[in-house]
Amino acid sequence: MKTILVLALLVAVAYCSTESTKQCTGDCIQFDGLARMNQVMPIKELEREVCVLESRCPTKKEFLSDVPCVDGMAGEYPCNGMDLKSFIPLEDLGSSGEGNDIWGWTDPVTGGEWAIMCCTDGTSFVNVTNPVDPIVVAWLPTETTNSIWRDVKVYKDHAYIVSESMNHGMQIVDLRQLKFNVPTNGPVTISNTAYYSEFGSSHNIVINEETGFAYSVGTKTCNAGLHVVDISDPVNPTFVGCYALDGYTHDAQCVVYNGPDASYHDHEICWCYNEDTVTVVDVTDKENMYMLSKIDYADNDYTHQGWLTKDQRYAFSNDELDESYGSLPGHEHTRTLIWDYESLENPVLLGAFHSEEEAIDHNLYIKGDLVYESNYCAGLRVLDCSDINDVHEVAYFDCDPDCSRVYFGGTWSNYPYFASGNIIVSSIERGLYVVAHSE
Repeated sequence: MKTILVLALLVAVAYCSTESTKQCTGDCIQFDGLARMNQVMPIKELEREVCVLESRCPTKKEFLSDVPCVDGMAGEYPCNGMDLKSFIPLEDLGSSGEGNDIWGWTDPVTGGEWAIMCCTDGTSFVNVTNPVDPIVVAWLPTETTNSIWRDVKVYKDHAYIVSESMNHGMQIVDLRQLKFNVPTNGPVTISNTAYYSEFGSSHNIVINEETGFAYSVGTKTCNAGLHVVDISDPVNPTFVGCYALDGYTHDAQCVVYNGPDASYHDHEICWCYNEDTVTVVDVTDKENMYMLSKIDYADNDYTHQGWLTKDQRYAFSNDELDESYGSLPGHEHTRTLIWDYESLENPVLLGAFHSEEEAIDHNLYIKGDLVYESNYCAGLRVLDCSDINDVHEVAYFDCDPDCSRVYFGGTWSNYPYFASGNIIVSSIERGLYVVAHSE
């Protein structure tokens, strides 16, 4: 747990300049020296280094297109109810390294669908409107150094990219320019449209598209908690303040709340996944952000990330290290925790879904009644959550058939929100997959 000492040092953290435009200075420049991530990062980095030295990473594969799932296989890939529309190897994306995070953008003028895939050395922009014939259009190099952690989100047709690279800051790219880039021999190299420098490294970026605020987390500011940025003017981001009173935030989801707890209707609420707790914070008033609840659970090894159901009643979350270091029987099997937030101040852990697969879970997202989980070596796993008392798996696509164990390899993340129903999935060792539910 975060110690009282660290919290006491940061009671006064947040608005640190007398100028009209706030800057993250003074007490704002604080990192959480007790964060578990300080021990986790070297473990992951060593695994990647060994994989590279053994010539397994990246794994070189050829481009694939239109491979249906037949009798449990789509080519070499195990599958159930999901077809492979296309696969783009890392080298074709423009990267000399490995893959990590992914997000999507839909052009509001043309309806075109785009994958934005992060890699160790930069970010690739891919037109996936035709899922069986995707076009790698542009490549944005890293702002500073390479890193196995890079993250991206989108707001008002702009991509916001952060990384654990030293002094990286936040790159901002106007996505509307992409349609004017015509690749001839590989992707066109582009540069930032704008840049934000009030933090250096950052583990993740969270955006509430309804309010126009970005929340950078895992920085060396704000005690590694919520570093709040006003991006309502997409190319002129401004620092707003910090929520620093619960230490390191690994990931979060921030929404305008209209769930079952009427006391907080129309408030902006963030679900923060804080390494050892799920912490819910009311961030409506940026000068008075405050905690509503904080809860842990048995076999808590690394509270990683989560997402709300469409009615904002329940949250599904993952623990990234319980499969490796847990003590409960069968802990090697992927565990997805299920929370009841009928009351934001008094949440209840309902239970968990346990997969038959032995794999580490990573990012998950919910669309409608389906939970899309990127579970490293087990690939993309799809759960039906329409009945909270009967959550069960309904489909999968295994992005790395060479990896079937509790290991930080395989798929990093996915984006299931395109209107077409196509889903983009990132693979660490291989590249970008476009998949879809079988008809």
